[in-house]
Amino acid sequence: MSSVLVTAAVCSCSHEKPSQDVIIEAPEVEIVDGMLTPEVLEAFGRVGEAIPSPDGKTIIFTLTYESIEQNSGNSEIYSMNIDGSDIKRLSTTSSSEGNLRWIDNGSRIAFLCKDGELGNVQIFACAPDGSQRTRLSSVENGVECFEFSPDQTKIVFGSPIKPFDKDSALFAGLPNTTGRLVNDLMYKHWDEWVSEIPHPFVADFNGNVVQNPVDIMKGEPFECPMRPFGGAESFAWSPDSKKLVYVSRKLKGADYAFSTDSNLYLYDLEDNSTQCLTEGMLGYDTDPIFSPDGSTLAWLSMETPKYESDKKRLMLMDMKTRTKRDLTEKWDYWPEGFAWAPDGKSIVFNGYYEGTMPVFRINTSDAHIDTLADGMWDYVGVKPMADGRIIAMRHNMLRPNDIIEITSGGVKELTDINHDILDRLADVKVEKRLVPTTDGKQMTCWVVLPPNFDEKKQYPAIVYCQGGPQQAVSQFWSYRWNFRIMAANGYVVIAPNRRGLPGFGTEWNRQISGDYGGQNMRDYLSATDYIASQPFVNAKKIAAIGASYGGFSVYWLAGHHEGRFAALVAHAGIFNIEAQYLETEEMWFADFDLGGPYWDKSNAVAQRTYATSPHRFVNNWTSPILVTVGELDYRILASQGMMAFNAAKMHGLEAEMLVFPDENHWILKPQNAVLWQRVFFNFLDKYLK
Repeated sequence: MSSVLVTAAVCSCSHEKPSQDVIIEAPEVEIVDGMLTPEVLEAFGRVGEAIPSPDGKTIIFTLTYESIEQNSGNSEIYSMNIDGSDIKRLSTTSSSEGNLRWIDNGSRIAFLCKDGELGNVQIFACAPDGSQRTRLSSVENGVECFEFSPDQTKIVFGSPIKPFDKDSALFAGLPNTTGRLVNDLMYKHWDEWVSEIPHPFVADFNGNVVQNPVDIMKGEPFECPMRPFGGAESFAWSPDSKKLVYVSRKLKGADYAFSTDSNLYLYDLEDNSTQCLTEGMLGYDTDPIFSPDGSTLAWLSMETPKYESDKKRLMLMDMKTRTKRDLTEKWDYWPEGFAWAPDGKSIVFNGYYEGTMPVFRINTSDAHIDTLADGMWDYVGVKPMADGRIIAMRHNMLRPNDIIEITSGGVKELTDINHDILDRLADVKVEKRLVPTTDGKQMTCWVVLPPNFDEKKQYPAIVYCQGGPQQAVSQFWSYRWNFRIMAANGYVVIAPNRRGLPGFGTEWNRQISGDYGGQNMRDYLSATDYIASQPFVNAKKIAAIGASYGGFSVYWLAGHHEGRFAALVAHAGIFNIEAQYLETEEMWFADFDLGGPYWDKSNAVAQRTYATSPHRFVNNWTSPILVTVGELDYRILASQGMMAFNAAKMHGLEAEMLVFPDENHWILKPQNAVLWQRVFFNFLDKYLK
């Protein structure tokens, strides 16, 4: 349900089909009076995949630029010295490179890119200076992600196969039919109909060619990596290259649609046997990584079935005894990404904590945790090095990703990719405020102030409603819900970490489940009243905005705000909860978070949830509303937004709707992104200025 993707996981299995045929470079952009516009926002370079070389002297990374004219984006490979000097571009192609890996002890770089001859994505390699580019694979259906074995004689990769349930006799002689025969659930996912599923293949690698691929899940109608976002993190090679751990949810149809029970499977290359390592663990189990000596496997695990936002536990398994333990059992927060320290005695991870995402180190023997880097940042992609340094990336609400180095002496910024743009923008200030809630708690809120802020003036304000519903309001940088561009347009922004968000303990996070119209909505009203009470805010000019669950929040607030909001903006939001229960594709989420089906009259939690559905309170709607939707959104169907728009118009309200037939839960194409921002600010300016 997440509405925000801070950084594209370019190392994951991407099943997007690249279409651009021109080389996209960093655009030239005009900045007038320090103003951050939608066009300027699209011009930022997007840094990803910072990976140190085996000798610790070089870092490779991807840098993505988008072209409004071409309506597309492109990622290229770059390298630099470990101190950030001598940045070099290693690729210049019309197709994005990604899934970067050092091979041959650092003498070559392997990566994914679309091959012009075969017409799909394959594995390539080049020298560290970008020369000697060669294609390593010729996989019929293309490669979505890969990992080399430590001895580099084997490779595992994800590649799509056809599903198992199509009756060829029914379709015989009908090559042009567009009909789809559906006989079970999970027939579509995220933004595509399930016409293929990824499988893991293990192949030989002789240094030049990937050959003899074997589908290690042959005959199994299950996904690996898991859709829609699973990728190379789904694979873990043992240090001796004899075993492979992979992640799969070995369920299909209705069982798949109602379950988060993914498991870790150990595949033995010597006898081709497969063993489930997490049998009986009924929540998500993901992201396996072997310790450097192979004696221990670490992974992330959720305990509660169907609860996709459960606390992430950092688990360890002794590979000899198969005993398991929760390394973070006594820590009421949880990791988002992690990596073993080279000595195998500790694990470095990043995780949400009090509205930010610091870097921590946990000792594997006594579970002692140290904070290595914090402040008003979100750190991602941690990579510990043998000399004690840690390479990572970080961003905040005012700037996108850059690569940094963490040492005992502090944090050093290694790149400043967007300095040319950032240096020309008017300054924006972010402050942390603690806001009292109706039940006596203190809620962390981020307040973003416009350029040249004058506390003696009054500004219109925006209350940001987060999606997820359990997605943190940390120091994220978004190309859609970007607080800096909102502030640049003259708005004060308040972003509450209301009930249901991670980073404030398990109780705070879980409270929202089964209570959609409850305490978290009162938290939003508390934040609204707080910002309205500030002398620099015009209390009559406040808007509520949000996407996904944030869109639900806007629809709910529309019927309960009692005159607090002068305008509302909802993207991809849930309007009718009963319809959502039946329409969405990952039904475990709705079943758990809503409390169960609406027809179960004996279920008090479910009945309370459905009684608070926004569509039941349209009679209370008074404020103008903008609705935006993508018709490829199968998580929350566009019909939800269309119902809300229709209800507003039938109720006699001023309303607008922006529909994108070629977008999913997010708005990703550059021209659509610019149009979205233009419509967004045009609407808000109309009613708040």
